[in-house]
Amino acid sequence: MSGRVAGKKALITGAAGGLGQAMARMLVREGAQVALSDIDGDRAAALAASINADTPNSAFAYAHDVTSEADWVRVVDQAVTDMGGLSVLVNNAGIGGNLVFAEQDTLENWRKVQAVNLESVMLGCKHALPHLKAAPAASIVNISSIAGLAAAPGMGAYNATKAAVWLYTKTVALECAKAGGTVRANSVHPVFINTPILDPFIAMAGGSTEAAHERLARGIPLKRIGDPDDVAYCVLYLASDESRFVTGSEFKIDGGMTAQ
Repeated sequence: MSGRVAGKKALITGAAGGLGQAMARMLVREGAQVALSDIDGDRAAALAASINADTPNSAFAYAHDVTSEADWVRVVDQAVTDMGGLSVLVNNAGIGGNLVFAEQDTLENWRKVQAVNLESVMLGCKHALPHLKAAPAASIVNISSIAGLAAAPGMGAYNATKAAVWLYTKTVALECAKAGGTVRANSVHPVFINTPILDPFIAMAGGSTEAAHERLARGIPLKRIGDPDDVAYCVLYLASDESRFVTGSEFKIDGGMTAQ
Protein backbone atom coordinates (compact mmCIF):
# COMPACT_ATOMS: atom_id res chain seq x y z
CA MET A 1 0.00 0.00 0.00
CA SER A 2 3.04 2.28 0.36
CA GLY A 3 3.37 5.23 -1.97
CA ARG A 4 -0.24 5.51 -3.15
CA VAL A 5 0.17 9.29 -3.48
CA ALA A 6 3.93 9.44 -4.01
CA GLY A 7 4.89 12.80 -5.50
CA LYS A 8 1.52 14.42 -4.84
CA LYS A 9 1.48 17.91 -3.34
CA ALA A 10 -1.64 18.56 -1.25
CA LEU A 11 -3.06 21.67 0.38
CA ILE A 12 -5.43 20.83 3.24
CA THR A 13 -7.48 23.50 4.99
CA GLY A 14 -8.62 23.15 8.59
CA ALA A 15 -5.63 20.87 9.00
CA ALA A 16 -4.56 21.52 12.60
CA GLY A 17 -6.80 18.87 14.15
CA GLY A 18 -9.66 16.44 13.65
CA LEU A 19 -10.21 15.26 10.10
CA GLY A 20 -7.53 17.53 8.65
CA GLN A 21 -4.82 16.12 10.88
CA ALA A 22 -5.80 12.54 10.02
CA MET A 23 -5.76 13.35 6.31
CA ALA A 24 -2.36 15.04 6.53
CA ARG A 25 -0.69 12.19 8.37
CA MET A 26 -2.16 9.57 6.04
CA LEU A 27 -1.19 11.39 2.85
CA VAL A 28 2.37 11.84 4.09
CA ARG A 29 2.59 8.16 5.07
CA GLU A 30 1.63 7.35 1.49
CA GLY A 31 4.27 9.59 -0.08
CA ALA A 32 2.74 13.07 -0.46
CA GLN A 33 3.92 16.47 0.67
CA VAL A 34 1.28 18.48 2.51
CA ALA A 35 0.62 22.17 3.07
CA LEU A 36 -1.38 22.57 6.26
CA SER A 37 -3.53 25.66 6.65
CA ASP A 38 -5.65 26.57 9.64
CA ILE A 39 -7.07 29.61 11.43
CA ASP A 40 -4.86 28.42 14.32
CA GLY A 41 -1.46 28.80 12.72
CA ASP A 42 0.42 27.69 15.83
CA ARG A 43 -1.38 24.34 15.96
CA ALA A 44 -0.81 23.84 12.23
CA ALA A 45 2.90 24.58 12.72
CA ALA A 46 3.09 22.11 15.61
CA LEU A 47 1.52 19.39 13.46
CA ALA A 48 3.92 20.13 10.60
CA ALA A 49 6.86 19.88 13.00
CA SER A 50 5.58 16.55 14.30
CA ILE A 51 5.20 15.18 10.77
CA ASN A 52 8.61 16.45 9.68
CA ALA A 53 10.26 14.85 12.70
CA ASP A 54 9.38 11.48 11.18
CA THR A 55 9.39 12.42 7.48
CA PRO A 56 11.58 15.49 6.86
CA ASN A 57 10.48 18.18 4.41
CA SER A 58 7.01 16.67 4.06
CA ALA A 59 4.83 19.31 5.73
CA PHE A 60 4.48 23.08 5.66
CA ALA A 61 2.10 25.19 7.73
CA TYR A 62 0.33 28.52 7.37
CA ALA A 63 -2.11 30.58 9.39
CA HIS A 64 -5.15 30.91 7.16
CA ASP A 65 -8.55 32.57 7.43
CA VAL A 66 -10.44 30.65 4.76
CA THR A 67 -13.08 33.39 4.53
CA SER A 68 -10.44 35.88 3.30
CA GLU A 69 -9.68 35.97 -0.42
CA ALA A 70 -6.38 37.73 0.26
CA ASP A 71 -5.40 34.90 2.59
CA TRP A 72 -6.25 32.34 -0.09
CA VAL A 73 -4.02 34.08 -2.61
CA ARG A 74 -1.15 34.21 -0.11
CA VAL A 75 -1.50 30.62 1.11
CA VAL A 76 -1.88 29.03 -2.32
CA ASP A 77 1.11 30.94 -3.69
CA GLN A 78 3.24 30.00 -0.67
CA ALA A 79 2.21 26.35 -0.84
CA VAL A 80 3.13 26.20 -4.53
CA THR A 81 6.49 27.78 -3.74
CA ASP A 82 7.23 25.52 -0.76
CA MET A 83 6.20 22.26 -2.44
CA GLY A 84 7.13 23.09 -6.01
CA GLY A 85 3.59 22.79 -7.28
CA LEU A 86 0.08 21.73 -6.32
CA SER A 87 -1.80 18.60 -7.34
CA VAL A 88 -4.40 18.10 -4.56
CA LEU A 89 -6.73 20.55 -2.83
CA VAL A 90 -8.72 19.35 0.18
CA ASN A 91 -11.32 21.92 1.24
CA ASN A 92 -11.80 20.60 4.74
CA ALA A 93 -12.22 23.70 6.94
CA GLY A 94 -15.69 23.98 8.40
CA ILE A 95 -17.81 24.78 11.43
CA GLY A 96 -21.03 23.34 12.78
CA GLY A 97 -22.76 26.59 13.66
CA ASN A 98 -25.43 26.85 16.33
CA LEU A 99 -28.11 24.21 16.81
CA VAL A 100 -31.06 26.55 16.31
CA PHE A 101 -34.47 26.41 14.63
CA ALA A 102 -35.27 28.66 11.68
CA GLU A 103 -37.41 31.07 13.69
CA GLN A 104 -34.60 31.69 16.17
CA ASP A 105 -31.66 31.73 13.74
CA THR A 106 -29.75 34.96 13.28
CA LEU A 107 -28.34 36.49 10.14
CA GLU A 108 -24.97 36.68 11.88
CA ASN A 109 -24.93 32.92 12.50
CA TRP A 110 -26.19 32.16 8.99
CA ARG A 111 -23.55 34.32 7.31
CA LYS A 112 -20.72 32.97 9.46
CA VAL A 113 -21.56 29.37 8.56
CA GLN A 114 -21.94 30.29 4.88
CA ALA A 115 -18.58 32.06 4.84
CA VAL A 116 -16.60 29.26 6.47
CA ASN A 117 -18.34 26.22 4.99
CA LEU A 118 -19.25 27.37 1.50
CA GLU A 119 -17.53 30.57 0.40
CA SER A 120 -14.16 29.13 1.44
CA VAL A 121 -14.70 26.21 -0.95
CA MET A 122 -15.38 28.58 -3.83
CA LEU A 123 -12.30 30.66 -2.98
CA GLY A 124 -10.14 27.57 -2.68
CA CYS A 125 -11.22 26.18 -6.05
CA LYS A 126 -10.87 29.60 -7.72
CA HIS A 127 -7.30 30.21 -6.60
CA ALA A 128 -6.00 26.63 -6.66
CA LEU A 129 -7.32 25.67 -10.09
CA PRO A 130 -4.70 27.50 -12.19
CA HIS A 131 -1.99 25.57 -10.34
CA LEU A 132 -3.88 22.27 -10.32
CA LYS A 133 -4.32 22.50 -14.09
CA ALA A 134 -0.54 22.69 -14.43
CA ALA A 135 -0.15 19.28 -12.76
CA PRO A 136 -0.23 16.10 -14.89
CA ALA A 137 -3.17 14.84 -12.82
CA ALA A 138 -4.90 16.70 -10.03
CA SER A 139 -7.77 16.27 -7.59
CA ILE A 140 -10.10 18.53 -5.63
CA VAL A 141 -11.73 16.94 -2.59
CA ASN A 142 -14.45 19.01 -0.94
CA ILE A 143 -15.57 17.85 2.49
CA SER A 144 -19.35 18.10 2.68
CA SER A 145 -21.48 16.04 5.09
CA ILE A 146 -24.36 13.62 5.27
CA ALA A 147 -26.14 16.75 6.46
CA GLY A 148 -25.81 18.03 2.90
CA LEU A 149 -27.89 15.09 1.64
CA ALA A 150 -30.40 14.66 4.49
CA ALA A 151 -31.81 17.50 6.56
CA ALA A 152 -32.22 17.65 10.32
CA PRO A 153 -34.13 20.09 12.58
CA GLY A 154 -32.07 22.90 14.03
CA MET A 155 -29.30 22.60 11.45
CA GLY A 156 -30.60 24.87 8.69
CA ALA A 157 -27.43 26.88 8.09
CA TYR A 158 -25.20 23.81 8.22
CA ASN A 159 -27.53 21.73 6.00
CA ALA A 160 -27.69 24.53 3.43
CA THR A 161 -23.93 24.99 3.18
CA LYS A 162 -23.13 21.31 2.94
CA ALA A 163 -25.79 20.75 0.28
CA ALA A 164 -24.36 23.66 -1.69
CA VAL A 165 -20.83 22.21 -1.46
CA TRP A 166 -22.19 18.93 -2.86
CA LEU A 167 -23.69 20.53 -5.98
CA TYR A 168 -20.94 23.11 -6.41
CA THR A 169 -18.43 20.26 -6.55
CA LYS A 170 -20.30 18.71 -9.46
CA THR A 171 -20.22 22.04 -11.31
CA VAL A 172 -16.46 22.31 -10.82
CA ALA A 173 -16.01 18.70 -11.94
CA LEU A 174 -17.90 19.34 -15.19
CA GLU A 175 -16.03 22.57 -15.87
CA CYS A 176 -12.69 20.83 -15.34
CA ALA A 177 -13.68 17.91 -17.56
CA LYS A 178 -14.73 20.29 -20.31
CA ALA A 179 -11.39 22.08 -20.00
CA GLY A 180 -9.47 18.92 -20.71
CA GLY A 181 -9.95 16.47 -17.87
CA THR A 182 -6.66 16.83 -15.95
CA VAL A 183 -8.42 17.96 -12.75
CA ARG A 184 -11.09 15.92 -10.99
CA ALA A 185 -13.47 17.11 -8.25
CA ASN A 186 -15.46 15.01 -5.79
CA SER A 187 -17.22 15.52 -2.47
CA VAL A 188 -17.01 13.48 0.72
CA HIS A 189 -20.00 13.19 3.05
CA PRO A 190 -19.21 11.93 6.57
CA VAL A 191 -21.77 11.20 9.23
CA PHE A 192 -20.89 11.78 12.92
CA ILE A 193 -17.11 11.56 13.29
CA ASN A 194 -15.19 11.65 16.56
CA THR A 195 -13.91 15.23 16.28
CA PRO A 196 -14.63 18.49 18.15
CA ILE A 197 -17.56 19.19 15.81
CA LEU A 198 -19.54 16.82 18.06
CA ASP A 199 -19.00 19.04 21.11
CA PRO A 200 -22.54 20.53 20.96
CA PHE A 201 -24.01 17.02 21.11
CA ILE A 202 -21.78 16.19 24.07
CA ALA A 203 -23.01 19.33 25.83
CA MET A 204 -26.61 18.25 25.16
CA ALA A 205 -25.77 14.91 26.79
CA GLY A 206 -24.73 16.64 29.99
CA GLY A 207 -21.05 16.64 29.10
CA SER A 208 -20.81 12.87 28.70
CA THR A 209 -18.87 11.92 25.58
CA GLU A 210 -19.84 8.26 25.95
CA ALA A 211 -23.55 9.06 26.24
CA ALA A 212 -23.44 11.41 23.26
CA HIS A 213 -21.63 8.91 21.05
CA GLU A 214 -24.03 6.14 22.06
CA ARG A 215 -27.03 8.30 21.23
CA LEU A 216 -25.64 9.37 17.87
CA ALA A 217 -24.74 5.79 16.94
CA ARG A 218 -28.31 4.51 17.38
CA GLY A 219 -29.32 5.65 13.92
CA ILE A 220 -26.23 4.21 12.21
CA PRO A 221 -26.51 0.59 10.98
CA LEU A 222 -22.88 -0.14 11.92
CA LYS A 223 -23.72 1.08 15.45
CA ARG A 224 -20.78 3.40 15.98
CA ILE A 225 -19.70 6.88 15.06
CA GLY A 226 -16.80 7.27 12.67
CA ASP A 227 -13.09 7.73 13.30
CA PRO A 228 -11.12 10.45 11.49
CA ASP A 229 -9.18 7.78 9.58
CA ASP A 230 -12.46 6.47 8.12
CA VAL A 231 -12.69 9.76 6.23
CA ALA A 232 -8.96 10.05 5.59
CA TYR A 233 -8.92 6.74 3.72
CA CYS A 234 -11.54 8.07 1.32
CA VAL A 235 -9.54 11.27 0.80
CA LEU A 236 -6.44 9.17 0.15
CA TYR A 237 -8.25 7.27 -2.60
CA LEU A 238 -9.55 10.46 -4.21
CA ALA A 239 -6.14 12.15 -4.03
CA SER A 240 -4.49 9.17 -5.70
CA ASP A 241 -4.47 8.21 -9.36
CA GLU A 242 -6.46 5.11 -8.38
CA SER A 243 -9.52 7.35 -8.77
CA ARG A 244 -8.44 8.77 -12.14
CA PHE A 245 -11.86 8.01 -13.74
CA VAL A 246 -13.89 9.34 -10.81
CA THR A 247 -15.21 12.91 -10.90
CA GLY A 248 -18.40 14.70 -9.94
CA SER A 249 -19.25 11.98 -7.43
CA GLU A 250 -20.22 12.01 -3.77
CA PHE A 251 -18.81 9.54 -1.25
CA LYS A 252 -20.88 8.74 1.82
CA ILE A 253 -18.87 7.80 4.89
CA ASP A 254 -21.89 7.09 7.03
CA GLY A 255 -21.93 3.50 8.33
CA GLY A 256 -24.98 2.78 6.17
CA MET A 257 -27.11 5.60 7.58
CA THR A 258 -28.45 6.85 4.24
CA ALA A 259 -29.10 3.30 2.99
CA GLN A 260 -32.09 2.99 5.33
